[in-house]
Amino acid sequence: MSDRMTHIERVVNSLQNKPVDRITAYPIACGVQRRLLSTPTTYAEWCSDPRKYAEAFVAGQRAMDYDFAIGLMDLSVCAGDYGAGVRFDEQNTPFVVDPVVKSPQDYETKFANMPNPKKGRSGVITEGTKIFVDKIGKEVITAGFLEGPLLILTQSAGAEKVFMDMYNHRSAVHKALADITRFDAAMVEEFGNAKPAGLVWDYLWGSYSCLGDKEYEEFEAKYARELNALTQEKGMAFCIHNCADLPHLDTQIKAFKPAIYSMAWYPLIPGSPSAKETIMKGYADNCLVAGNIDPQAFVRFSTEKIEKTTMNLLQEVKTAMCAKGLHSRYCVASGCEVPPALATKLENIKAVVDTTKKYGQIECN
Repeated sequence: MSDRMTHIERVVNSLQNKPVDRITAYPIACGVQRRLLSTPTTYAEWCSDPRKYAEAFVAGQRAMDYDFAIGLMDLSVCAGDYGAGVRFDEQNTPFVVDPVVKSPQDYETKFANMPNPKKGRSGVITEGTKIFVDKIGKEVITAGFLEGPLLILTQSAGAEKVFMDMYNHRSAVHKALADITRFDAAMVEEFGNAKPAGLVWDYLWGSYSCLGDKEYEEFEAKYARELNALTQEKGMAFCIHNCADLPHLDTQIKAFKPAIYSMAWYPLIPGSPSAKETIMKGYADNCLVAGNIDPQAFVRFSTEKIEKTTMNLLQEVKTAMCAKGLHSRYCVASGCEVPPALATKLENIKAVVDTTKKYGQIECN
């Protein structure tokens, strides 16, 4: 079945729980799209050049026909700009190998002078986002992507160290988080100038496998609220991505009230919320929920298997939405970024979109 709505019409209706021609689709394909560029481009080249960064999102939209374009790079961007040592392989995601925090005193000093948001890879993202927004922003819903303060800190220091120092050096950790929040606010300003429709925050540590409600409120939520409000003040829809196994849905959806919430599902972990459970418990009542195909499926599955996986997810979502009296409010997506590796099958990304186009119509009795 051919689409009867534009991408933007479909997403706007989904956000408002109005009828749509089909459910929205966006496998979170970002770095892997460099393989669609006209000249061979390594991951290291893609994430260091704003024009190549942007052109990959344009090429991905032309090839795959997504409903969104979300400018995710990787999670070492801000830590690297703060001075952490980052390993860059040609074709793989960069990662921190030399944390910037070596002692408790470093929490109080290493983040006091924030990076220039126009420089480094932070600048690549904000400049690159503006380029792809200018090129495809009238065709598809665009968004920037930014790490929350606690995620930047754990990337800069190591998660295990930060979680221990939350108790051993509480005030020092808070000093770092306050300083990083100032940097995130400066990044929001830059994204606001790029004018994407939305800004996606990665609030990864809102997970009961890591932090309880009290700890999450103290070490992330209170900082996030300031940034969430600033995002909307700068004219962007406030969105969240959280690929945790046991997400804080009451805080991150019901209390924070994002327009879009992207999440994962871990079927082998008891309590990890499925699409059906998330919808039936009311989390999609006022929020467009996205998820939850296993990212490794884009590497390991045959095209036939990923088509079947998508069909099963669509049936699950449609049944739950009809039971809740919803018209839309779901986006078929990967639970986290599609791996940017050379082993990822580009045809599997296209298969998820095409299967959603074919079977994503909602007809409640």
